[in-house]
Amino acid sequence: MYIDPGADTPEGYAISRTSRSLARQVIGDRTPEDRIRQRCAISVGDFVMADLVRFRGEAIEAGLAALERGAPIITDIHMVQMGIRKKEHHSEVLCALDYGQEIAAARGITRSSAGFLALRDRLEGAVVVIGNAPSSLLALCAMVREGVRPALVIGMAVGFVNAAESKEELRTLDIPSISTQGTRGGTPPAVAAMNEIVTMYVERTRER
Repeated sequence: MYIDPGADTPEGYAISRTSRSLARQVIGDRTPEDRIRQRCAISVGDFVMADLVRFRGEAIEAGLAALERGAPIITDIHMVQMGIRKKEHHSEVLCALDYGQEIAAARGITRSSAGFLALRDRLEGAVVVIGNAPSSLLALCAMVREGVRPALVIGMAVGFVNAAESKEELRTLDIPSISTQGTRGGTPPAVAAMNEIVTMYVERTRER
């Protein structure tokens, strides 16, 4: 029985159930990855999004294991932070924009990328969710090449400047990741992917 921790009224659950039923019919429902594709497509109202989602490594299991440990979830912008489900798991949800102001000023780089540099010591074993800023994804990729190992990176940077390139770079790294192909992405599918992993985690914990 599919549950949606974000739907807490009969009407909300009915909307979620109907949307999911349509997405299953169009996208398929054979694997956990299909569930991520379904939710990403629902988040933007376009089934084309499902065909753009890319998985590397055991991404979903890596995310579930991180939630089991209570690892932090670190986002690039506040919109992503606000969208991620906070209930029924113990992971703190942080935003890079709240850190690294001095680094941004000193180096003249974006606030989001500076925030990830400031949070370097907290990235190990964390889940990183980037739904906006290609610069922060490129900064993260550079740190991964230097030895930093997040548990999972959901990289869905959006736009015409470095968005496609940053996600291509992410997919060359030997870490679990969920990303989108090309210039499309954004807060909705990034949050959707993370929240579907939270839903899977809730389902797993309720079965115990």
